[in-house]
Amino acid sequence: MTDGSKLICVGALAGAFGVRGEVRLKSFTSNPDDIANYAPLLTENGDKCFEIVVTGRLKNGLAARLSGIVNKDQADDLKGTKLYVPRDRLPSLQEDEFYYSDLVGMIVYDTGGNELGKVQAVLNHGAGDILEIHGVNLKTSILIPFTKEAVPTVDIADRRIVTDPPDGLLPGV
Repeated sequence: MTDGSKLICVGALAGAFGVRGEVRLKSFTSNPDDIANYAPLLTENGDKCFEIVVTGRLKNGLAARLSGIVNKDQADDLKGTKLYVPRDRLPSLQEDEFYYSDLVGMIVYDTGGNELGKVQAVLNHGAGDILEIHGVNLKTSILIPFTKEAVPTVDIADRRIVTDPPDGLLPGV
């Protein structure tokens, strides 16, 4: 699969909303309503494809209609389904902006050139993005704030990140 056709998760279905086939949709796009602009949306294995119309806002997401889904049972059957688009359908980013999926798997080095591990996940619990790093020499994963100060270098082309984490964040340092 080429980078342009790499599938990027843009949302997830949380079951039915009402009895006429609408779904509860959690959007992972920066503006939640924009998820409809990337349609058709695919399931992970590509066996289903949906056009989408956002019909309303809910407490933890959106209400939406998916093509081919006309009743509550069909909508409930999709609960937990993640929705994807090919990478080349996503907009280009500004400098110092990154898609989470591009960061996962990148090798992380400290400022001395020592390899710490790989990005396992990018987390956000409301206070900002955090890189979860797993490494062979780490007893537990480490969490590094994804700020310009703590992560001065992100080289997408070479798949490497350089971190200068706050004092005391790295074990044994």
